[in-house]
Amino acid sequence: MLRPMTSIKTLTRLALPVALALGLSACATPFKADVSRFAVPLPAPQGQTFAVVAEDPKLAGGLEFATYANAVAAELSELGYARAASPETADMLVRFDYRVDGGRERVRTDFNGGAFAGPGWGRWGGWGGGFGAWGFGFNDPFFGGPDVRSYTVYTSGVDVKIDRRADGQRLFEGKAEAVSRSNRLPRLVPNLVDAIFTDFPGNSGETLRITIRDDEKTVRPTD
Repeated sequence: MLRPMTSIKTLTRLALPVALALGLSACATPFKADVSRFAVPLPAPQGQTFAVVAEDPKLAGGLEFATYANAVAAELSELGYARAASPETADMLVRFDYRVDGGRERVRTDFNGGAFAGPGWGRWGGWGGGFGAWGFGFNDPFFGGPDVRSYTVYTSGVDVKIDRRADGQRLFEGKAEAVSRSNRLPRLVPNLVDAIFTDFPGNSGETLRITIRDDEKTVRPTD
């Protein structure tokens, strides 16, 4: 029979790989966005040109906007459209905007023990289990009681509108929004752009939840 301290060390060694695996999986959290799109039949790519312009004039000419506009242009180029030399010569104007809010606090409560009585120091000082015992269970100093944490979540989004330049007819409107723990636009915007152009142009009036992982995408209707 193992002595108490030996058993604790053994359980700790067994728990470490699980904790490491959970930590690694947390780092690979998929990106989820809700995407809404409205469109009329877009012209099939036959040499039509486009230019990405800022919906908000304050963003026009900025290096940050240019970086995100290049991501939009890359998606349209992959579809078969060609980037124009200037907005004045483009067949289509792609109006683009992005944002992230100031965040809001959320509170999460984790119950790590409840009525579970796991192995530990028994009620009478021996090795075992039981309510009120020291160990991996009810009211133990490591796992007992609720764990209350607060954290900040941010809502980010991008808007894409495509107009025919010749007569101003609106061809496409799309919006992608995500709630995440990050407010870093250089990380959020490329994923939002990726989401809005997934299965582009989509079904007009439909809202989808698009999940982006390193190796795949999942598209499903929202609840």
